[in-house]
Amino acid sequence: MTFANPGYLFLLLLLIPVIGWYIYQMRNADASLRMSSLSTLGKQPKNLRVWLIHVPFGLRVACILLLTLALARPQMSNRWQSESTEGIDIMMALDISGTMQAEDLKPNRLEAAKTVATDFVIARPNDQIGLVVFAGESFTQCPLTTDHAVLVNLFQSVKFGMIEDGTAIGLGLANAVNRMKDSQTKSKVVILLTDGSNNRGEIDPMTAAQIAQTYGIRVYAIGVGSYGQARVPVQTPMGVQYMTMDSEFDEATLRQIAQTTGGEYFRATDNSSLKAIYEQIDQLEKTKLRVREYSKRTENFAPWLMAALMCLLLEIILRYFVLRSVTN
Repeated sequence: MTFANPGYLFLLLLLIPVIGWYIYQMRNADASLRMSSLSTLGKQPKNLRVWLIHVPFGLRVACILLLTLALARPQMSNRWQSESTEGIDIMMALDISGTMQAEDLKPNRLEAAKTVATDFVIARPNDQIGLVVFAGESFTQCPLTTDHAVLVNLFQSVKFGMIEDGTAIGLGLANAVNRMKDSQTKSKVVILLTDGSNNRGEIDPMTAAQIAQTYGIRVYAIGVGSYGQARVPVQTPMGVQYMTMDSEFDEATLRQIAQTTGGEYFRATDNSSLKAIYEQIDQLEKTKLRVREYSKRTENFAPWLMAALMCLLLEIILRYFVLRSVTN
């Protein structure tokens, strides 16, 4: 409820001195009468007139209060919103080559990437999101979908050795672009995550980037790996052995891919920085939301005015009929 003339509500402050004056008058209105003993008076029952003596004043105060509220013109407001959302198409191109087993991110680069990407997917319910994986080759693990429960399950099933080892960055990016090139959505994004340099595939990474640019697709490239060296588990006839490798990859190409397509390049050196990167991408690629608000107001002063008139009528009946006093 709102008021069309809220300034009238300040009139309610006048009730403070009125009530104060009434209390003062009642304290000084006691009549004096000499009696030999008061013991019998305490046993006399109080009749209805005694209990109703302050009711007329209370009704008058209520009448003033209700009239003031009616003058302020209370209004009932019916408000509703009409929302329409425009989602974003996002393809995630994930490197699953053997070097993604490096344990500079915990428990390793691939598992860390899967965990953070899953949280990213869950936080964007209005978007179509898909998954492409690549190593020496590339294939689509999940096409663009709004069924994120299915996508999350397919994310969890990604593992090393699904395809031939290697790093075909250009092929992975081209596959992701191909999956969304015919989309009518205005915003199309590829999140490319890798820890290596392109050494396989028939498509050069920059050629794939130029194709993405042609279709208006932005690429956010994430290079994964700490600076220095990292331990990588290797399966041998003697069991799993660890080898140390230099944590280096072709950052220049990843930067150029991002620059060509209007995206950005990020370097993730640990779990927290990888999570921060996805949070930053989440802020950069917000789902567009259009909201139209409607409001309908109806006057609601009549009930308050009727209640004030009822209080006035009751006061008149009590004061001049029920509690009438006869004076000489």
